[in-house]
Amino acid sequence: MTDKNGSSGKPDVDALRGEIAQTRADLGDTVQALAAKADVKARAKEQVEQTKQKVKTQAAEATQKATQKAKEAAVTASDKVRTAATQASEKAKGTAVQVRESGALDKAQVAKEQVRRNPVPLAAVLGVAALVAVILIVRRRRR
Repeated sequence: MTDKNGSSGKPDVDALRGEIAQTRADLGDTVQALAAKADVKARAKEQVEQTKQKVKTQAAEATQKATQKAKEAAVTASDKVRTAATQASEKAKGTAVQVRESGALDKAQVAKEQVRRNPVPLAAVLGVAALVAVILIVRRRRR
């Protein structure tokens, strides 16, 4: 019997050795794959590492979102404070104008000068107020 190459029925020894080596390598790879699937501890560690990475990524994203929201809130609050301050300033200016126009400042200045020139009426009013306070305190203690 001859094969197509014209050689006798014996296969080439080197070709057989090559096929055996290839089969051994394939078998080794298959055994390693089966061993990896059977190694529950290693698979669990791998799953833990994947979960850790996923949690780290989610934490980083959450931190970034929180920082962004805080910045937006700060800008919004700053704008509101600035608006309120501007409104308060305008209102104070309006009140100052009204006080000037009403002459209340002039009247206060005149009253101040009168008290400086003649402090007796102020002292009398303060004395009467102190006397009334003492009388009220004494009455409350008696009850």
